[in-house]
Amino acid sequence: MENQANSKNIIINFGLYLGLIGVIMHLALWASGQLIELNWINSVVWILALIAFSIIGIKNFREASGGFISWGQGLKIGMGITMVAAVITVIYTLLFINVIDPGFQQVAMEAQKQIWLDGGMTEEQIEASVTIAKNFQTPAMASALILGFSGFIGFIVSAIIAAIMKKSEEETY
Repeated sequence: MENQANSKNIIINFGLYLGLIGVIMHLALWASGQLIELNWINSVVWILALIAFSIIGIKNFREASGGFISWGQGLKIGMGITMVAAVITVIYTLLFINVIDPGFQQVAMEAQKQIWLDGGMTEEQIEASVTIAKNFQTPAMASALILGFSGFIGFIVSAIIAAIMKKSEEETY
């Protein structure tokens, strides 16, 4: 039971840190006016932070558990950290598109239209693409995509890190 409380604290703490890093990066890019052009930086920083916090969280749990951790425990901690951060990201995204900058989605769509136009798409193709894209801009769909993508990336990262960092009593003898 002691490990359960310990894992919960690790998951919540590092998940909050990861979520805050994503929010701060997004706000910094938005405030600088570079969010549309440099949004990929936010994703790269988030994935690097996910890797770092997963390693640190799993390592902290292993140390608190007498130096041993199973693959499943490592996966649970990594996924927990990821999903706490994903929930923070969903809440922030909903606040951003509804309160902080309600017109941002329209500006982003106009920038995407220009990219499609420069890429040689016809007006009809662009309008069909806009219609499809608008289906993915609803709050429910945006939330589902954030949670799904985060869960997918988090699972891959956590599974790899947990496999590398697992240590059982049998391995020491």
